[in-house]
Amino acid sequence: KQWNFGGHNYFYSWDQADIGLEVDPITGETKGKKVDWLEARKQCHTRCMDVVGMETEAENNMIFEFMKTHNIRYIWTSGRKCDFQGCSERADLQPININGWIWDNTSIKMAPTNSTPPGWSAQPWSSAGHVGGPQPDNAEYGINRRSESCLGVLNNLYNDGIKWHDIACYHKKPFVCEDNDLLLQSVAQTNPLINL
Repeated sequence: KQWNFGGHNYFYSWDQADIGLEVDPITGETKGKKVDWLEARKQCHTRCMDVVGMETEAENNMIFEFMKTHNIRYIWTSGRKCDFQGCSERADLQPININGWIWDNTSIKMAPTNSTPPGWSAQPWSSAGHVGGPQPDNAEYGINRRSESCLGVLNNLYNDGIKWHDIACYHKKPFVCEDNDLLLQSVAQTNPLINL
């Protein structure tokens, strides 16, 4: 646990030796291990945490500031597009690319991607991307038929500032974990003597 915000603990995976550090073959610099979206969730779960979900503008701004201060190019979040079995039958998720995004860590549905979330001062999704238009754009599907089903935060990769982008889940990135209240409650109930 590296820092606390709003009563939750957080940590950034890049400098966590237990996740794995890699040596850059060109520079010899030690760097954190990058993982795909599913592995990021697994790594967080081992700590009773989950990949960060920015359900509030305050938490979103905190993550954006963390990335800016530490000059972080990109991270995974727990954001996920509901494009798996059972999603296409739900009218409230249609169209999926606009209404089908959730925070997987809390199962909270995101605001439609084509509007600013209620109560937020700005749209967190980028207005730019690989094909030039606003996010999410599922651009990789047109390239290699891989759906961009996971949500990452990119730091100015498209001259757009720090913004949300849909990304294919197999890409490897560092990640930020945050406390997962349900996992912590489960551990506390089954291990009453443990100090969380």
